[in-house]
Amino acid sequence: MKVTEENFISLIRQRREEGILYVMETYGGLLQSIVRKRLSMAPDRVEECMNDIFLGIWQNIGSFDESKGSFVNWAAGAARLEAIDTLRKMQREYARLSLDDAGLASEDDTLSRLTSHKLSEETEALLSCLSPKDRELFQRIFLEEEAPEEAGHAMGLSRNNVYVRLSRGKKKIRNSVKGRKGWRS
Repeated sequence: MKVTEENFISLIRQRREEGILYVMETYGGLLQSIVRKRLSMAPDRVEECMNDIFLGIWQNIGSFDESKGSFVNWAAGAARLEAIDTLRKMQREYARLSLDDAGLASEDDTLSRLTSHKLSEETEALLSCLSPKDRELFQRIFLEEEAPEEAGHAMGLSRNNVYVRLSRGKKKIRNSVKGRKGWRS
């Protein structure tokens, strides 16, 4: 069976390797440019991140809904999130390692600061469309990994209000990201 733009998604859903190979060949360059941009200070992590993206597409193709958007946008979003997750993993790794114990040069501390700075720039850009209270809520839940109920209690919000704010905030972020340069619909 010849793989085409019309049938590659169904091939992946059928767990046929030709479908994911088509994605690698057709969209690999775009996905790699997204990853390289976010992992510019760690080019040695790009290949690993790309493998994770393709594995994620393979495993999560069931969550792709054609009626909500194009495959390329869905895959690009997955690439962005995976690159950010890779940055977070790197940050945790560097936090665990002691420079003295590992015998690393002080330049690695600079890499850790750059990684942290890049993450905070990305996060600030994503959250800039939210009100200060919603921004604090998102930071508590998604960055500090507080439970939604705990964050709401600390901010004086009911459980339902927390989830309504999260839902509306995610929608604002999605709409904000769609309007940015480089977003393809």
